[in-house]
Amino acid sequence: MLRKFDTFLAVIFLSLCNAAAAQTPAVAQKAATTSTASEAKYGSNPAAGKAFTHDGIRFYYEVYGMGEPLLLIHGNGASIGSFAAQIDYFRKHYTVIAMDSRDQGRSGDSPGRITYEEMSDDLAALLDHLNAASAYVLGWSDGGIEALLLGVRHPEKVKRIAAMAANLDPSDSAIYPEVLAWVKSNLNSMTAEQKETPGGKRQVRLLQLLLEEPHIDPKALEAITAPTLVLAGDHDLIVDTHTLEIYHHIPNGELCIFPDATHMIPYDDPARFDAAVDRFFRTPYVKKERLQDAITSINEMKRQGVH
Repeated sequence: MLRKFDTFLAVIFLSLCNAAAAQTPAVAQKAATTSTASEAKYGSNPAAGKAFTHDGIRFYYEVYGMGEPLLLIHGNGASIGSFAAQIDYFRKHYTVIAMDSRDQGRSGDSPGRITYEEMSDDLAALLDHLNAASAYVLGWSDGGIEALLLGVRHPEKVKRIAAMAANLDPSDSAIYPEVLAWVKSNLNSMTAEQKETPGGKRQVRLLQLLLEEPHIDPKALEAITAPTLVLAGDHDLIVDTHTLEIYHHIPNGELCIFPDATHMIPYDDPARFDAAVDRFFRTPYVKKERLQDAITSINEMKRQGVH
């Protein structure tokens, strides 16, 4: 059962989607020691792997590429390796920073229950450790929640945010009921003995995190000043209207719903996903005016004789 459950967490992520001269010296120095993409085994790469201690926990992280810092934040029960396609893509233009979250991957365990607020603070501490004043941020699933909280709690650390399939609460108004039932079933199927093993204790904490957290007031997102791209699949685990609620509460928000896609599009179709995120990061942000910008385009069409 534990093997089945490990696969479930690692594959599904039930969370509930450039110039080298501009980088800081510490980040540049750490990136310079990493291996090439063809040599790397992301998440278990001695040439890139390093660690630091924060809040009494030892955190494992890897750094790749050159350019401005880009922080990748993985989903529930996963690790750095789940972002392999994204690391391969973005390391060509950014200094990619990826860390195993507490109680996951090669990082250490928390003494008690986990919160997304703690994990967002862990990420801010990592950027401090690397002397990175701020970074582009890409979070997937649980990582999307942490990315949004990073923008709320540590706005000075964030240049732009791309949050894939995040949720603000653990209710069935945010997560489809069948998904919640599946999580509860996996928790209930664990025996008392399994729950007491080191791996079992981690699993219980992560499942409880999914079922009990987060509790983010949508109005709190109004404090995010960084341009933010809210992403999801049209067949996501997150309720569509909940994704829209997140988008509508972010002052400088943009929305991307991938057609014919699930919660797993960063893995299933990385070319489509990475291109959308990269375009958002690279394109100068201009806040759109719903009516006025449409009228401007209509007038331009008329000027060019297009009807």
